[in-house]
Amino acid sequence: MEKGLEEKLLVSKREEGEERLGRKICAESKKLWIVAGPAIFTRFSTFGVSVISQAFIGHIGSTELAAFALVSTVLLRFGNGILLGMASALETLCGQAYGAKQYHMLGIYLQRSWIVLVTCAFFILPIFIFTAPILRLLGQADDIAAMAGTISLWFIPVIFSYVFSFTLQMYLQAQSKNIIIAYLAAITLVIHVLLSWVMAIKLRLGVAGVMGSMILANWIPIVGQMAFVVCGGCPDTWNGFSMLAFRDLWPVVKLSLSSGAMLCLELWYNTILVLLTGHMKNAEIAIDSLSICLNINGWEMMISLGFLAAASVRVSNELGRGNAKAAKFSVIVTVATSLSIGLVLFTMFMLFRGKISYVFTNSPEVSRAVAYLSPLLSFSILLNSVQPVLSGVAVGAGWQSVVAYVNLTCYYLIGIPVGVVLGYAIGFQVKGIWIGMLFGTAVQTLVLSYLTWRTDWDKQVAMALTRVNKYFVPSSKETDSSPPTA
Repeated sequence: MEKGLEEKLLVSKREEGEERLGRKICAESKKLWIVAGPAIFTRFSTFGVSVISQAFIGHIGSTELAAFALVSTVLLRFGNGILLGMASALETLCGQAYGAKQYHMLGIYLQRSWIVLVTCAFFILPIFIFTAPILRLLGQADDIAAMAGTISLWFIPVIFSYVFSFTLQMYLQAQSKNIIIAYLAAITLVIHVLLSWVMAIKLRLGVAGVMGSMILANWIPIVGQMAFVVCGGCPDTWNGFSMLAFRDLWPVVKLSLSSGAMLCLELWYNTILVLLTGHMKNAEIAIDSLSICLNINGWEMMISLGFLAAASVRVSNELGRGNAKAAKFSVIVTVATSLSIGLVLFTMFMLFRGKISYVFTNSPEVSRAVAYLSPLLSFSILLNSVQPVLSGVAVGAGWQSVVAYVNLTCYYLIGIPVGVVLGYAIGFQVKGIWIGMLFGTAVQTLVLSYLTWRTDWDKQVAMALTRVNKYFVPSSKETDSSPPTA
């Protein structure tokens, strides 16, 4: 009888533990989706602007499509990588400061990031001004390089829009106030579709019409976000423009540089894939098919980047609060959720193969090439469901410099050499290059998984609190309320 009673007690305790765990998962999932939901939708809409532009340009001509693909996938990703990487320092600083309840510091960090990123954007400009000779030097065909040189000039206002877009999004995400970004992104996407149709199809302005619409689509949300922040949407974290933004810039620059290195090495990885493809037989078809695959991959990547943002916010907030267990639990829930979605999409794209390519092109040859690359696309999607989330954990904890070394080794010392051997030496062409790149991503994912698993989260809490206190500046309210010194 006693044995039976003990078994019932054990079962009861187990059920109680499972119920408690279920409640914890639900609570964490709710916090996760408050950030991830709007972030995913926003990234879908923002990426949609580029994809819609490519779809319209693809129906203008194959040379225009190849040129747009080169500029957006190579040059724009180069600039995007630098600015987004450097802006991710703001995720670490704002997230941890918000968790530590140093709310007024978020506005100061935002303004410091503007100063750093605007300066950086001016250094990137020559790449877009001298696109044609740069691409010819890299071995691209003359007609594609010439068209790319024209298109790249239209991307200059887009590059400057990223300075404010990235920083405002990270500032609002740290406070879980990014629903306003999602609303603005949705409105912008509709405007871009209508404007592109009117300017490219009805008015027959061609590339100029599509690119003009794209510039407007990138700046409209920034105006809305700025209005929201300045006009009282963030009363605790925005106290107006301050000269304090020009103080202690060097620590922000250092963290921005390490963040930039981490993300640039990652984003430029696919860029090299496109550049290597440009040297193969039937380069135009190869670039077109690969750019379509990367666009489809990019759509799925928006989901992963939403979870990256959520992982960064949740980890940084909990570390700022001093809660090591909550930070670790958040990592587990975020990775599991993203991986589940990745498995569903992996299965779906394995079934559909190249049929979706007709959204971007009318060419049967390009469509067949896309179908040939579809299995690799599916495996890329699966890896993307884990790897960016782990990068988000790194951003939230402030490990950017460590991950930069991991990315350098896995991508550039392993992935690219393997891809070159398979693509050129063995003769697998585009497929061989992509297999090599996937191998590098798989190794990087394993390394990041190991680093995350071995992390001492109590130590990370101590490091986060040290960082928050190091950069702390008393608010004007605190200064006004303090007693006068003798």
